[in-house]
Order: sequence, then C-alpha cells, then structure tokens
Amino acid sequence: MIRAVAFDVGETLVRDDRYWTSWADWLGAPRHTVAALVGAVVAQGRDNADALKLIRPGIDIATQYAAREAAGRGEYLDESDLYEDVRPALAALYAQGVRVVIAGNQTARAGELLRALDLPADVIATSGEWGTAKPSAEFFARVVDAAQTEPGETLYVGDHPANDIVPARSAGLRTAHLRRGPWGYLWADTAEAAAADWRIDSLHDLTQIVSGAG
Repeated sequence: MIRAVAFDVGETLVRDDRYWTSWADWLGAPRHTVAALVGAVVAQGRDNADALKLIRPGIDIATQYAAREAAGRGEYLDESDLYEDVRPALAALYAQGVRVVIAGNQTARAGELLRALDLPADVIATSGEWGTAKPSAEFFARVVDAAQTEPGETLYVGDHPANDIVPARSAGLRTAHLRRGPWGYLWADTAEAAAADWRIDSLHDLTQIVSGAG
C-alpha cells in the first residue's frame, strides 16, 4: 500500500523555463543558446549547470547566483511555473489520505518560493535546506523521514532516471518515472526508466496507483 507520495521538483512539478531564461539574460546570452546547451549537456549525462560553464568558462555559479539576488534578478516562482496537473493532482492525493511530500534538488530560496505557493502538501523541502542532494542515499533517507512511512510504502515521482528512479529504488522506495521535460523524454526508453514500478505521462495517473487500480 502506498501511504505517502514524494515529488521531485524541476520538470516534475515546475517548468524550468524561467530558471534558464533568467540565467541567459543575466549572462547576456541568447535564450535559445542556453536552452540548446542545457539539452546538449543533458544528452551527454553531465550536470545541467555545465551549460553555464560553456558560456562563461571559469564562472563561479554560487557567486553569480548571489549577485543576481542582490540585483533583484534572483530566483522566482509563481503559479504560472507549475505544470497544469500539479495542483489538482496533489489535491486529489491529499483527499485520498496519503501524505504528500515535495523534495528535490533545489536551493533554499526555491524552498521558500514553493511554500509560498500554498500547494496541498504536508512537507516541502529542498536539497539546499537539507544539506544533501540526489542521488545520495542520505537525501532519500530524509524523504522517508518526511513521509513518516516505511520506504516500501513511499512512492517517489520524478523525471530523471539516474537522479530519481535508480537511487530511490536503491533506498527501498517505490518509484514512478514521469515522461516530462528533457530528462523524462530523452531517457524514457532507458533501462533505468524501465526499472520504475510505474511509468506515467501525467500526475493524474497517481490517484489510480495509490488506490491500487493502476
């Protein structure tokens, strides 16, 4: 039985469009160039931040992030950044009586912004707040603690096979691979994605999974 559902954030709940276009504008690079380079490094299995290093070799991303914040051009999220199925799907799960956790590889600031959206969730946390990031086992131990259930009763939902599906399964959680965003589409047919307990195209599919009908 699934008693808790935990969600990745980027390209699972939130579109990354604003994040990358804001970096492009800050660095004075064409938005299409940044998007293309993000896709390229993703296809190579590299960290997506490497796209910024290709545009500006030697960049100190943490320093530039702080400079953006100081200039009033920092990280930002609002309702328009959510995928359309997020709020109704989370509300439906909440109504089913499962515990809803949001936990992904984001900054502490992103955690604040997500909580300000007042999503139907019991816990919203980020790697920046926890001090540990996916795909580490410690991150998924924190997810289980937040879920307040056994690992096998916790379903982790994400788009990134290597960061979400494989380490969550190794930690004993059930998994659902979401075919969404660059990672979700590009790696949908990999063995890592196929190892998920469920493969979904919409968060609405989760209500049937939780009820046992999926």
